[in-house]
Amino acid sequence: MIEIRDLSRLYRTGDVETRALAGISLDVAAGEFVAVMGPSGCGKSSLLNILGFLDAPGGGTYRLLGEEARTESARTRLRRAHVGFIFQSFNLVDELNVAENIELSLLYRTGAPAPRGRVEQVMEQVGIAHRARHRPQSLSGGQQQRVAIARALVSSPRLILADEPTGNLDSANGAAVMELLRAAADAGTTIVMVTHSPLHAAAADRRIALLDGRLVGETML
Repeated sequence: MIEIRDLSRLYRTGDVETRALAGISLDVAAGEFVAVMGPSGCGKSSLLNILGFLDAPGGGTYRLLGEEARTESARTRLRRAHVGFIFQSFNLVDELNVAENIELSLLYRTGAPAPRGRVEQVMEQVGIAHRARHRPQSLSGGQQQRVAIARALVSSPRLILADEPTGNLDSANGAAVMELLRAAADAGTTIVMVTHSPLHAAAADRRIALLDGRLVGETML
């Protein structure tokens, strides 16, 4: 599913160079749930941005489903076709209700409205259907993250990237979110999740550790 070889990323700000990633090699199988851990500044976000085709590698290769995106248009195409995102800050549109936020993701990715019943199906799946006509500001943090998960799932992506999806949630809502992600992985979706929580990382199949832009540890769970 994911093939990374000698991946590197260097950022320059004026005369200062920061090596965010330094020669990472990694494979992730289809349907695998991988947790990425490490201290702030270790390269977790840089890796996630490259996996989601939001940024390009500085060196090395990244292939998703056997395809390497060498241009911005290719990255956009692969991102829209195969990748869903879940963010710590939810990133919902305040002017739209729950159902509209979910369908907006599908409109962005395919340019077409959701198939009949698909939005309702994913809302039921994540337990938010009863709030379909409510706007994000009227929801709790746990409910907003359920909407974000539904938004990621609605177009049946092959890969979901989750950036600290439990970071703004209490322990009960965090556990509920991890159950939803675990269920998505069990259903065949590949998930790569960045987290600082060993407890939540334990829900994954494999945990990898980054330090100073390098892969320094790998644990099967």
